[in-house]
Amino acid sequence: MSAYPNIDGPDPATDPSLAALLSQLEARHHGAVCCALVYGSCLRSGDIYDGLLDLYLICDSYRAAYRRRLPALTNWLLPPNVFYAEQKPLDQASGTKTLRCKVTVISLRDFQRGCSRAWFESYIWGRFSQPTSILYTRDARTRVQVEEALTAAAHTLLRNAVPALPAEGNVTQLWAQALGLSYATELRTESSDRAQELALYSKEFYAALTRHHATQLGFPFSLYEHSGDLHYRSDITPVARTAAKLAWALRRTQGKMLSIMRLLKALFTFEGALDYIAWKLERHSDEPIIIPDKVRRAPLIHIWAFSWGLYRRGIFK
Repeated sequence: MSAYPNIDGPDPATDPSLAALLSQLEARHHGAVCCALVYGSCLRSGDIYDGLLDLYLICDSYRAAYRRRLPALTNWLLPPNVFYAEQKPLDQASGTKTLRCKVTVISLRDFQRGCSRAWFESYIWGRFSQPTSILYTRDARTRVQVEEALTAAAHTLLRNAVPALPAEGNVTQLWAQALGLSYATELRTESSDRAQELALYSKEFYAALTRHHATQLGFPFSLYEHSGDLHYRSDITPVARTAAKLAWALRRTQGKMLSIMRLLKALFTFEGALDYIAWKLERHSDEPIIIPDKVRRAPLIHIWAFSWGLYRRGIFK
């Protein structure tokens, strides 16, 4: 039996638009998709038509998924690749809303490694420490592998975050702070309290994962009930705490640089990347974002000054 908590998510069997989109993506990637995951705000709201659905496609290999060298190479060199996809209503019976998705492609091997300690940066294991619904798997073996990877992601975040956090406290706050450490390693548009909101919303999910991993973190870590809430206590040496804080400082520097590299890569691999970036920034900042014509004409030359201007306005951090 899997240790990963069951997460209710959208069902292609009851949503024709979602089923059609998955079929379209499966064909686009030549039958190499072995698993599809959903996470993020649409999963929490229960409405996959509200905003942009975060959809992860796990494939057998990049070569099998693309059958072209350049996209396979970019996905391998700096995973994952991201692109936009949508599915318009099939008929009146299926509704009037268009299903819009940010689709991310990663190989099963990279996903498993990215959820584990094999990756120093928290891009994958930090992201998949949040509730994730398995939308589709090719077979039972793949599902087990993905569930194990998702469970490992939470373990990796706890193992790296706890030594950098207070020695004792509320488990919900522990996860809010742990997610906050991971968020800080990326260029993000969300408000600083997003991690707190996620931890509170998924309180039972995180309590279950913490109980599962409590005795496997490699350092003394215990749980106890206090005032109706789950609390933790850790016993970590000062040297280990200092090392953990230094590691997160390095991740912040490394992560920001990799975020910029992924952004540049998206200009070539993500159809409509500039418009997507503007939409996402507007959604989270409530400020209008206009892409100058010169940025559209020569993004590699002008994106730097444009991004610096957005940073100075506080649009992203």
